[in-house]
Amino acid sequence: MNTKIVSVSSADSLLLALEILRNGGLVAFPTDTVYGVGALAFDAAAVESIYAVKDRPNEKAIPVLLGSADDLTKVAAEVPPMALALAARFWPGPLTLVVPKRPSLPEAVSAAATVGVRVPGHAAARRLLQAAGPMAVTSANRSGQPSPSSASEVLAQLGGRIALILDGGKTPGGVPSTVVDCVGAEPKILREGPVTQAEIQRVLGLEF
Repeated sequence: MNTKIVSVSSADSLLLALEILRNGGLVAFPTDTVYGVGALAFDAAAVESIYAVKDRPNEKAIPVLLGSADDLTKVAAEVPPMALALAARFWPGPLTLVVPKRPSLPEAVSAAATVGVRVPGHAAARRLLQAAGPMAVTSANRSGQPSPSSASEVLAQLGGRIALILDGGKTPGGVPSTVVDCVGAEPKILREGPVTQAEIQRVLGLEF
């Protein structure tokens, strides 16, 4: 497979990405943390191919990125009030919310009854997501290797394995998003990240 690299600012980049995604292909693109590689979230075969491309263990769920908080209901069976409050405060941004998933979401995304969702704080990523709809996205690296912060680093690891890399320059890299489980009666921090427990507590008016 020939992996194309196209600037996110080129006129045809979005149309090219959509064509590839709608034909079951994978696209890598910049986010507010690192470069991600993704497929349309409801295309089970395409999502499954992410595992093969990354040499990723099948038991690991893949987060879903959204172009807007309005898309939450497309992937969530229900949206707990605490998830709505946290999304209103921290999206777009580095906060992943775990919510009950729609039964129509493929098991390749998550074999559990829940799914992690996020709206990234990167304009080019949101443009793609708003046009494509929800996407299953994980870091654009081979499993166990460093997460890439440039298109050239993606190419070094996934070149020949994916159809397209959207080049948006260097990403900030660094700390992955905070992950909060919103399914229970109280929020549970599953992974600490840029959004702190104290900030979450202030928004929800809770102590935990």
